[in-house]
Amino acid sequence: MRRLLLAGLIAFTVLPLAATPPSTPQPLDLETIMANPDWVGQAVESPYWSVDGRSIYYAVKRDGSQVRDLYRVDAASGQSVKLDAAARAQAGGDPVFDRRRQHAAYILHGDVFVVDVASGQRRQVTRTPQDESSPQFSADGRALQYRDGNDWYSYDLAQAVVAPVALLKFADDPQDARPDALGERQLATFSTLRRIKADKQAVRDENEALQAADPSRAPMPFWLGDKIKLVDAQLSPSGRWMLLVTVPKDADGGKVPQLTHYVTDSGYAEPEDVHTYVGRNDPAGQSLLLLDLVKHKPYALPTDTLPGIKDDPLKALRHDAIAALEKAGKADQAKALKAPDVRPVTVAGDGGDNIAWSDDGTELAVQLRAIDNKDRWIASVDFGDHTLVNQQRLTDPAWINWNFNDFGWLKDSHTLWYLSEQSGWSQLYTKPLDGKPKALTTGRFEVSHPQLSPDGRWFYLRSNQVAPYSYDVYRVPSGGGALSRVTHYQGMDDFKLSPDGSQLAVLHSSAYRLPQLAVQPAAGGTPRELTDTMKPAFTAHQWITPKIVQIPSSHGAGVIYAKYYGPADDTTSRPAVLFVHGAGYLQDVTLSSTYYFREQMFNNLLVQRGYAVLDMDYRASEGYGRDWRTAIYRNMGHPELEDLLDGKAWLVKNHGVDPQRVGLYGGSYGGFMTEMALLRAPGEFAAGAALRPVSDWTLYNHEYTANILNDPQIDPAAYTASSPIEYADQLQDPLLIEHGLIDDNVLAEDSIRLYQRLIELRKKNFWISLYPMERHGFVHPDAWYDEYRRVDELFETYLEKPKSP
Repeated sequence: MRRLLLAGLIAFTVLPLAATPPSTPQPLDLETIMANPDWVGQAVESPYWSVDGRSIYYAVKRDGSQVRDLYRVDAASGQSVKLDAAARAQAGGDPVFDRRRQHAAYILHGDVFVVDVASGQRRQVTRTPQDESSPQFSADGRALQYRDGNDWYSYDLAQAVVAPVALLKFADDPQDARPDALGERQLATFSTLRRIKADKQAVRDENEALQAADPSRAPMPFWLGDKIKLVDAQLSPSGRWMLLVTVPKDADGGKVPQLTHYVTDSGYAEPEDVHTYVGRNDPAGQSLLLLDLVKHKPYALPTDTLPGIKDDPLKALRHDAIAALEKAGKADQAKALKAPDVRPVTVAGDGGDNIAWSDDGTELAVQLRAIDNKDRWIASVDFGDHTLVNQQRLTDPAWINWNFNDFGWLKDSHTLWYLSEQSGWSQLYTKPLDGKPKALTTGRFEVSHPQLSPDGRWFYLRSNQVAPYSYDVYRVPSGGGALSRVTHYQGMDDFKLSPDGSQLAVLHSSAYRLPQLAVQPAAGGTPRELTDTMKPAFTAHQWITPKIVQIPSSHGAGVIYAKYYGPADDTTSRPAVLFVHGAGYLQDVTLSSTYYFREQMFNNLLVQRGYAVLDMDYRASEGYGRDWRTAIYRNMGHPELEDLLDGKAWLVKNHGVDPQRVGLYGGSYGGFMTEMALLRAPGEFAAGAALRPVSDWTLYNHEYTANILNDPQIDPAAYTASSPIEYADQLQDPLLIEHGLIDDNVLAEDSIRLYQRLIELRKKNFWISLYPMERHGFVHPDAWYDEYRRVDELFETYLEKPKSP
């Protein structure tokens, strides 16, 4: 998991009004806000173009179900139709094209289909119970390649024959077994054994000769040994090479904690394995193996020549940790912390996003990360020497971002393109293999999601160049030139280029309007709106348009962007609430719809009752550059708390807020920050509700936590400084903790341990509410209602009435 709590914390999305609000809006209530969200409307999801570029397909969740219905809309007329089962069978999937644009291929219900672009004739390539994936055409256009798991197949378009590309055997070749001393004596003694052995070798030699001369035969197996297991395999479009990513077969993942399902179909409590704790066995280092499919030879691609790979960026911390262990008489633990001679790396995740072949299959680039995530390398492969050649090294004393790691090849198959935060902001670069890098974009803004046009002339990308909170599609010439704005929504969520590159399908949203689909010319122009999936009951309400404000930082951080809900006057003494978004690295202050649509409605309800509400993009939030992101390195909960306190001071100064009646709430990282605020700044907040919070970072996973706090064995001080449980003795203000018992992201034991600690400290005014059938992101309306009923009652009890002097 690349970032904390994202998937679970993100419930739905909401946006601006689609209807004129009534003059006397109906008051809000919790029952409505926390009901099944179908009454709000549905987001348009996963748009893709038809092969001929005339239609766009998109999905919409069905009311009362998790089923997604598929729609087709005519891009020219805007006429849309929901497809029944028979029509879906003919709809096709998201297509890929060969280099000459003569054929297209896609995956439909897990099978592979190929289409003749000129005639529209479709041919089914597979019909299997398993799911195929990753269709791509060979460089010469004669074959369609696809994968089943990590096994690759090639479909000859002319002969309509499917064949495996390579047979991978993770075992030792039985015919290569060398006899021991006894075996050698047997062979020396018995001529019959020698003849049998010679006959086997002759048969093998003959098969290899026939294989080399006859392409109609199935390939010979690659015997790769029994010491490794496969993580990923990527085939070159030329069909000549295959790159394997492997890990040691016996890599120890560490002890896996469990959660318990108490309410089950069976009536019995049922355990479930979840993620390993940070520091309880780091991810295994990965290795690269290059297979020559023509010469039938494997070649290891060592990573020990990458620049900086032998450095130890944690040298000072490691020295102190080892010294402390040795002083404590823990020599074995101290020895285990010794830095490796060569830092281990990871290469591949799901889908092969870190491996890129050029269109003609003659070049290969691989993106590698150090396990400590202080370095990222993009390296090309020298097929002659079977070595990696570094093309770009990005190093960060904190951690390399989870985002902004896209890369690939220009159409010349010799020039790399990539995103990098090397300037402090994600920008787009190109680099010839034998040349210097060139920045295609520059500035104090971020670019992401680059898409190269089919003709290779343009990059289309998402950027917040106008303001941190405003996102649109931009384009820049692939050879260099001005960055120009293509859309003008300010709340652009995603986009898809048409097959010919002339049009854009755009998903856009706003404060109370879920993502909707539009189409417009790719060079810019007037868009045609294609969908409106919002419900009248929701759009008819007079929602509060959040005002984006800039709050001065009193700690040298510049300004903190926030959304303010509430009256403009500053004459009335009123209570206030800070909503703290989750995930840490997430941007909630935008002109797009928010992930937290229920929370946004709850904020409206609070304003209706006389509160002011502030939603801040505290330090660590996305959208504001590298320094804002890494401000929390080794110190989680500290810069963010400074920002929240600045937010409170701004409310008091500008909106008549009573400083004694300010509360806060949030889920996941927002729950963590609620606990840090109450425990590290006692007396500043009148009450707080911590939903599914991290209370002790030693219980979270490696992928997120070690990036920010390093390993707990190497950097225990970072975990002590950053974990709310370490400050439990300072609790003096009311704290409500709420957690799903089957949360497999932040485990419920995290909150239960803090609760036990508060019991032992004999604290008062703390409560816990556990939800037996909820994971990290709640899904059942009853649980949502109960959760926020308790939050509402907490604020009503401790915030609404002024405190006595």
